[in-house]
Amino acid sequence: MLHARVIGIATATVKHRSLSGWRLLIVQPYAADNQTPDGEPLLALDKYAAGAGSVVVITSDGRTAKELVGEETTPVRWTVIGIKDK
Repeated sequence: MLHARVIGIATATVKHRSLSGWRLLIVQPYAADNQTPDGEPLLALDKYAAGAGSVVVITSDGRTAKELVGEETTPVRWTVIGIKDK
């Protein structure tokens, strides 16, 4: 699990069938200090309606992604599993 800040929303006109109806966020992971960016931005599936600037908790657990979208062959890697309180 990582903390990340929402920096945008992705729009796709063509996408895998398992992503239909889901919101895709562009998130910037942060190091343990929650201040230093850690790597490149990632695409994460969001079911919590996190807004721009929100700090979210993301996971790359494949089982979580498959259960969330209800499809075994989904290409989803990162999913939002919570929004951090301020």
